[in-house]
Amino acid sequence: MSDVILQAKNLRKEFGGLVAVADVSLDVQQGSLHSIIGPNGAGKTTFFNLISGKYRPTSGRVIFQGADITDMPLYKRIHKGMGRSFQITNIFPNLTVLENVRLAVQATSDKNFNFWRHSAYFDGFIERAAYVLGLVGLGQQMHVPATSLPHGGKRKLELAMLLAPDPAILLLDEPTAGMASEQVPELIDTINAVRQQENKTIVMIEHNMNVVMGISDRISVMNMGELLAEGTPEEITKNSVVQEVYLGQLYDDVDEMAARGGQA
Repeated sequence: MSDVILQAKNLRKEFGGLVAVADVSLDVQQGSLHSIIGPNGAGKTTFFNLISGKYRPTSGRVIFQGADITDMPLYKRIHKGMGRSFQITNIFPNLTVLENVRLAVQATSDKNFNFWRHSAYFDGFIERAAYVLGLVGLGQQMHVPATSLPHGGKRKLELAMLLAPDPAILLLDEPTAGMASEQVPELIDTINAVRQQENKTIVMIEHNMNVVMGISDRISVMNMGELLAEGTPEEITKNSVVQEVYLGQLYDDVDEMAARGGQA
């Protein structure tokens, strides 16, 4: 994992007099799972919006696979190999699970939405969609309406839609948000399987510290728009400044989890 796939260079975002992200720099290694944590209002989602192209930075640069994409809009970043999820699931509830993923494949292809082609012309999209659904564990539910899936299943479907165009990097914003605790391990297993089988790089915002400490290669901690610390899970748990500013009462839980060998 010596190659850097994504770089943020002194990224800054101001909203009027408010500095939401203050000159943050970050390197993400190819094939790694890099988590970003911090208290509410730390600037994590704004930072995600900068690297994904939803916001343009006030200053600073975004480098992806060696190319400067700072001024590239979000939809072009998707075509270039970025997949971005959001805290709220974003699916077509009245379409089947398979149709949701098939449309995600088609949207980034050069065939796009040509509705006058014979249906056989789109067989490749369906094959790719079926493969991705099998990868995330939804192969048996591909023909059911997306609205019938439980919340954990909808999170898996969203992950499948991100994987559909075969992106090089996945930006996951709170993937376990709203999930019952018993559903979380299955989703994390799915994310790990995707990472290992598909050789994906993942950048993740997550509040569940057991999840973060259990699967991350590196962790960046933000506070008040600034990068407070960065390191391995072990280094972060031992960082006294991080403990004081962010982990607080959570630290005992993290320490207990570490004593169990990092099992979430």
